[in-house]
Amino acid sequence: MPQKKPSSSSAHPAKAPTGTHPLPGFSYSRANFEDLVDSAIAHARKLGASDAAADASESAGLSVSVRKGELENVERNRDKSLGVTVYLGTRRGNASTSDFSPQAVQRTVQAAYDIARFTAQDPFAALPDEADIASGPAPDLDLFHPWNIDSDRATQLALACEAAALQRDARITNSEGAGVSAQQSHFFSAHTHGFHGGYASSHHSLSVAPIAGTGDEMQRDAWFSSKRCPDELASPQAIGIYAADRALSRLHARKIPTTECPVLFEAPLAAGLLGTFVQATSGGALYRKSTFLLDSLGQQVFPQHLHIDEDPFVHRGKGSSPFDAEGVSVRARRVVDSGKVGGYFLSSYTARKLGMRTTGHAGGSHNLVLHSSLTRPGDDLPAMLQKLGTGLFVIELMGQGVNYVTGDYSRGVSGFWVENGQIAFPVHEITIAGNMRDMFMGIEAVGADAYTYGAKTTGSVLINRMMVAGN
Repeated sequence: MPQKKPSSSSAHPAKAPTGTHPLPGFSYSRANFEDLVDSAIAHARKLGASDAAADASESAGLSVSVRKGELENVERNRDKSLGVTVYLGTRRGNASTSDFSPQAVQRTVQAAYDIARFTAQDPFAALPDEADIASGPAPDLDLFHPWNIDSDRATQLALACEAAALQRDARITNSEGAGVSAQQSHFFSAHTHGFHGGYASSHHSLSVAPIAGTGDEMQRDAWFSSKRCPDELASPQAIGIYAADRALSRLHARKIPTTECPVLFEAPLAAGLLGTFVQATSGGALYRKSTFLLDSLGQQVFPQHLHIDEDPFVHRGKGSSPFDAEGVSVRARRVVDSGKVGGYFLSSYTARKLGMRTTGHAGGSHNLVLHSSLTRPGDDLPAMLQKLGTGLFVIELMGQGVNYVTGDYSRGVSGFWVENGQIAFPVHEITIAGNMRDMFMGIEAVGADAYTYGAKTTGSVLINRMMVAGN
């Protein structure tokens, strides 16, 4: 992906909200949130709760969209919430409010208390064990970089991005638009097992979706840049040109006869394979026995050359966090070692259901990286196409064709037919199918073209054989 910086961005690194004054762009300070949370928990105790938890949060942002040189939408969002959980033994109740007045806080706590009174007992419903709670000062992971941008400047950036795409080539005939998003949030949470903590974070992006060709020959593609710090975003021009080139490369696409062949997933799509693994080894799927990777701990799920590492402490990482959503400690770990599953993704509740210990994954996984011991520094995309030989190179997936119970996989795709390591022609209106177990074990190579999509990083992934349905 292009990595030029937008010359006009303005980022303001800021520490976590620890004082009495709100951070830039917020209406509430950390001190305000601490008072809210503490008062909610105190009132729950007063009502007779055996345990209680509360969290206060605030988010704010700006989103701008343009199309064909015209401004379409400007949206500003500002939200706040107080969530309360009350435990009466093994009964649990939840309630929330956007009203921070003392009276509303008390009513919300009362509502959570009343819900708990009439909820069925659940022996697994409880706060995390005190031994698992994160303690001490939270590390500063540099997650908060507010973007000091107004709607006019955001519109200019979006228009510049779209213009770069439209001006790339006369065959770029239309656009689905371009957009700029600047978002930030912060929270503070606490519970009666000794947790107090919170932090601020930001998330900014710039995107465009050009259309190439006319009539039945039209092809669409898109590209974006997404970072916590706006100064790290690719330039509007670089994003627009790259998106246009992707759309142009897809012109004159055709179907291919049904066949069985190797399939190479482009790196951003390969991140979805990681997501499937996380879903299949998450506590909810495991205790419900609704996963094709049931009882896979210690089992060979991938080839021996594959490893998956997780690190919650990557500075500015999309999946970084000093603790999980329950205040449980997180740690770096090797999730898959030489193809064997070394750990699940468990919250305290799902861990108890399984008779295990929480892994600190209430709220999801943290900065996963898929890598292979066979990968060499020169294994870029052209090298991966050479490894593919003759087969399918996939750059777009359509539909939600994963059955997590059986592992059956079927997705509509677009991409390129490759012969003797060289792209021969673009293809569309085809389907690939297989079973996730076979697909995982069939991973022959991971490229050095590493790409981070959300909280998952991987290069392009080559699977030895899949069914391709075409003509």
